[in-house]
Amino acid sequence: MLAIALSAGFLALATVPPAAAPAPSSSAAAASYFLVRLIPPRPTFAASMTSEERAVMDKHVAYWMAQVKTGNILIFGPIQDPAGIYGLMILRASSEAEARELTSNDPAIIGHIGMRSEIYPFIKSVVGTGN
Repeated sequence: MLAIALSAGFLALATVPPAAAPAPSSSAAAASYFLVRLIPPRPTFAASMTSEERAVMDKHVAYWMAQVKTGNILIFGPIQDPAGIYGLMILRASSEAEARELTSNDPAIIGHIGMRSEIYPFIKSVVGTGN
């Protein structure tokens, strides 16, 4: 399986070698899923990032790629919306508090570049096992 990641340019994509699936744990059954939306400070952000913003976004990608490797991220990446590109991810966490902690530590949020995130819990979820 290949994961797709955001790059420094926010638009370019890179592949990551497949990682072994995380071993099921007793908390896996209690896992909850959350849709996380990363909202940039302006609609043109992806195309008009400053060097400071690009550096923060590089850290953002590295932060979430580490979570991909743990199995806590099902998918993440930029969404092409005519109104402006934004980030979207499906996050697995044991609680909403854990999901909020993960997102509040995102370098894009704490990097003071005007990013904000929204978190929406799935009421019920069906998770496939295929690639």
